[in-house]
Amino acid sequence: MVTHDVPCYKSCTEKGIPMDRTRLFALIILCAAALMAIVDETIVAVSLPAIQRDLGFSQSGLAWVTTAYLIAFGGLLLLFGRLGDILGRRRVFLAGLAVFTVASALCGLAWDATALLAARFVQGVGAAALTAVVLGMIVTLFPEPGERAKAIGAFSFVQASGGTIGSLAGGLITQTASWHWIFAVNVPIGVVALVLAVRLLPHQPGIRTARTDVPGAVLATAALMTLVYTITTVEHQGWASVRTAGFGAAALALLAGFVVRQATAVTPLLPLRMFRLRGLSGANVVLFLLVGAMFGFMFTTVLYLRQVAGLSPQATGVAMIPPAAVIAVVSLGFSAKLNTRFGERRVLPAGLVLIIAGLGLLGRVPLDAVYAADVLPALIVLGAGFGMAMPALMALGMAGTTPEDAGLASGLFNTTQQVGGALGLAALAVLSATRTETQRAGGAEPVAALLSGYHAAYLAGAGIVALALVAGAMVLRRSHAPELTEA
Repeated sequence: MVTHDVPCYKSCTEKGIPMDRTRLFALIILCAAALMAIVDETIVAVSLPAIQRDLGFSQSGLAWVTTAYLIAFGGLLLLFGRLGDILGRRRVFLAGLAVFTVASALCGLAWDATALLAARFVQGVGAAALTAVVLGMIVTLFPEPGERAKAIGAFSFVQASGGTIGSLAGGLITQTASWHWIFAVNVPIGVVALVLAVRLLPHQPGIRTARTDVPGAVLATAALMTLVYTITTVEHQGWASVRTAGFGAAALALLAGFVVRQATAVTPLLPLRMFRLRGLSGANVVLFLLVGAMFGFMFTTVLYLRQVAGLSPQATGVAMIPPAAVIAVVSLGFSAKLNTRFGERRVLPAGLVLIIAGLGLLGRVPLDAVYAADVLPALIVLGAGFGMAMPALMALGMAGTTPEDAGLASGLFNTTQQVGGALGLAALAVLSATRTETQRAGGAEPVAALLSGYHAAYLAGAGIVALALVAGAMVLRRSHAPELTEA
């Protein structure tokens, strides 16, 4: 018989404030660990020149400092999400946090390029394990709708702002210390989080009788790793290259094999019945489109501020603080109240409309734009929209899942975010570069050509979010039919 810790928390909460404090600290630990994992996707960007100089990376090899992490991170999320359901989410989280912390120390101590790449891959494995189960643990820790909305709002802030925080932290640490410390800083945080997690996180025994679908796990992991690799190398290889086409075809073939396996396996890794949950399926479709546009927005905006507005790296980092701050204020301070009062199905489209408006404003920024007057208002609107949309989206996606499948649903969400973000970033970057080259060939000034390319990326991003809005209206509309809750 499967047991869960929700009843324990419910009964303990009735005893008074101490249990609420324990759950609050547990939430802080979960969000802090997830933040470390997400920050490490972008924290190395500013430090890459120093890493290349010290460890002797080639220009092409340098990209693997990021790619090695992303392949392991994106490729293993689904597997670890399901393992959390089977083995216990607490156990998988603690193991992932321990691996991530040790690997971070090895990254900081790396003596050559090979050592750093190997440690970054292992660090990605740990990041996947701890991140995959966090959302599932949160919905289990907070069964009451009001509390759950606040907790999901906190996690949404981490998911939405981690990339910006990573870029800022990487620049500051590299300037004040050295690149070694962008990794070493994780060690004391990870050790403290691990000690507190052992004491405060509840035991979640998992489905003891379930078996792991090993062939399905191999197919899913190979497919996702191949897909992430293909996407992250598009910028250098090009969409039409033989290499991209070959690896893309291999990824699709592996995904097809995985689907066939899941349809025939007795205990599948990802039961296809999960996709009959309208909330889960619809939320993942919207998430895929939304994060694709937002990853592209962040990348494009940094380039715009540096290459068109002419800001220094430090000033660019400061200029990107407002949207992250607005996301924090909205997701932490207002999203729970909005979702409770109006419902996620109303809050989500409102947030998406704001994002479309913000991207549309950026798509019309003039060549002589003033940051405070022309750029900042759009960033604030975008931040408010994303701070509204992400908590509502996560709540809708997790609403119909059973406790036994919460880890799998959490892993699926994170996988969608990683793959959608990587694909959206690659597509919008290529679109921007193509538009810029066309303008240059037509005789446009270099800066004007760059701005035209960035405009194209922003407007395409707005179109992608508009598709997400339509998809959400169609798939996430309220249904009078009951959700599927059992096999």
